Amino acid sequence: MNAQPAYNLAPTLAVMLAGLLLALGPLAWVWLRNKPATPAGRLQALTVLTLFLTFDLVLFGAFTRLTDSGLGCPDWPGCYGNASPGGAHAEISLAQAAMPTGPVTHGKAWIEMIHRYLATGVGVLITVLAGATWYLRQRIALPVNPWLPALTLAWVCLQGAFGALTVTMKLFPAIVTLHLLGGMALLALLCVQAVAYARAQRGATAAPLAAHSRTLLAATFALVALQVALGGWVSTNYAVLACNTFPACQGSFWPAMDFGQGFELWRELGMTASGQHIAFEALTAIHYAHRLTAYAVFIALGWLAWRLWHAGALRRQAKWLAGLALWQFATGLSNVVLDWPLAAAVSHTGGAAALVVVLTWAACESRAGVAA
Repeated sequence: MNAQPAYNLAPTLAVMLAGLLLALGPLAWVWLRNKPATPAGRLQALTVLTLFLTFDLVLFGAFTRLTDSGLGCPDWPGCYGNASPGGAHAEISLAQAAMPTGPVTHGKAWIEMIHRYLATGVGVLITVLAGATWYLRQRIALPVNPWLPALTLAWVCLQGAFGALTVTMKLFPAIVTLHLLGGMALLALLCVQAVAYARAQRGATAAPLAAHSRTLLAATFALVALQVALGGWVSTNYAVLACNTFPACQGSFWPAMDFGQGFELWRELGMTASGQHIAFEALTAIHYAHRLTAYAVFIALGWLAWRLWHAGALRRQAKWLAGLALWQFATGLSNVVLDWPLAAAVSHTGGAAALVVVLTWAACESRAGVAA
């Protein structure tokens, strides 16, 4: 396994073809379902569907990470130089015989490659969105600036690069966390496009929102972004079970912690920057920083939901934010007291992704105004 080259570009075209074939299904569905619609209407439908599929991709990425399948195929973009694990059966069998629990097994290899196929399919859809937007911009007045889907296309290419580095740098915690944050940013970019199309289709204007409410929205968004980064750092360092009780941790409300070691950002998985094994106190610090920030996020989301509800114009977003705050509390608590069950862990990532989408939606639907 150590002799396996990190990059083998031989199966690149085959992997790209798999992504193209996957993308043809959603493209055909949008075309057939929206035949009577205007070109802008079809682009709106494709944007919303791409947003939904990207959300699913983020969830499957979490599933890939949480099942320890991130190195199911130790090279990129294929699997032992093949386009699928089926072609690498002998190599995977040898690796699995040497280490039966991983990181390379037949099941994990398929999970990893399915994630790559899905990511490539989403990339194809985003490429179509960018190309169609520029093309139609020359023919009709579109409600979306073509530079926005172009930025989204550039961002998804960057995400692909981080996906490759995740494998070739052997789950380097900083790279894996940045890959997660990049997925969240991709959701936000697609949400901006979807809201722009939706508002144009219904001829609606942005809802007025008082300055202090907009400030609270921006602050809450920043706090959620920080919490997502901390959550990714917890997951990529496998620090979830450093505290397995709530609200105390290891019988204390301030257990022994090493924040300096825990937040050394540029280091290998399980190691310090100096090459020593990371201390348990460092894992505790990682976990507890996420837990303490969660209290602030929960309060901020509740306050923001209350403000938006009473403002009257963004009540749908207010209900979503309140519900997602409770969802995140329940799934986060389940991770701690139930020893990190897979369903709760994936659901927790899904809740974070949904919060990013809803906060982006609220920001796009609002404008400075005199509303309470």
